[in-house]
Amino acid sequence: MELQPGREAVVRVAVATLWSCPEAVRPVDRPALDPHADVAAWISGMDPDQQVGDCVLSQLLFGERVLVTTLRPDGWAHVVAVEQPAATLDPRGYPGWLPTAQLAPLAADDPRGEAAPWVVDATVTALRAAPAGEPVVAGVVLGTRLAPAGPPADGWRPVHAPGHDRPLWLPDNHLVPLPTEPPPARDVLAVATRLRDVIYVWGGVSAYGIDCSGLVHLAWRRFGVLLPRDAADQALATTPLPLGAERPGDLYFFARPGRRIHHIGFVSAEPDADADRRLLHACYQHRRVLEEVMPADRTATLVGVHRV
Repeated sequence: MELQPGREAVVRVAVATLWSCPEAVRPVDRPALDPHADVAAWISGMDPDQQVGDCVLSQLLFGERVLVTTLRPDGWAHVVAVEQPAATLDPRGYPGWLPTAQLAPLAADDPRGEAAPWVVDATVTALRAAPAGEPVVAGVVLGTRLAPAGPPADGWRPVHAPGHDRPLWLPDNHLVPLPTEPPPARDVLAVATRLRDVIYVWGGVSAYGIDCSGLVHLAWRRFGVLLPRDAADQALATTPLPLGAERPGDLYFFARPGRRIHHIGFVSAEPDADADRRLLHACYQHRRVLEEVMPADRTATLVGVHRV
């Protein structure tokens, strides 16, 4: 099968970057454009200013489904990321551009077209050709959903792998079943906390680099809950609470006067007697994920607290 406009495809690399347009990519982005998409090398090769370039829209994880809308002869595909809701951009999902080499066609009867019942719980892992064998897809990250391809063997589990005819293997303890019920917010906060000190990358949605709304999206994705990708849409998809009623795992939203929401973070502790609030977030100023007492500039732009 080949990629076709109007049909779904799946991401065949560990982390694919969604671009605003092919012409926006820079020389420093070459590792992320490679057919194997070395995101770790890409991020480490950028300076702090390049890590917040607006040419990046989002990122997609291994096996994530997209709707192909346009194919260009120069090796680019315009897609809609159907597993990243973005109601203000496209009711079908988040739109953007990917290299076609990072996609594999999705057949109508392919089991990957259904919700995968397992999810990666390791921060980073690799899919291998055989149990304890050579890595075939390195850098698979937390929150990646996978479909099993048979029973585990000697502590390893086979999974379906887009673009590969045979199952690939990863340690069985790197996978957990997706819960059948919504998780406690504290459990989601615990997952987000594991990403503390990850580098801030605009549009990032992985353990290599992440932004504020990407952190929230990925932590909930680990439990099978697909929140929208951007902070403003996340506000619309969650339930407002009175300030002071927040509990750990709820979400703080921030906006400047007369402007739309521009930042989001997790409530990391109940407010104390002095109404000091603690925040876990991917911080643009500090260029990393951190947990802190909410600073004055954040308090001045705090516009609400919501619950998923």
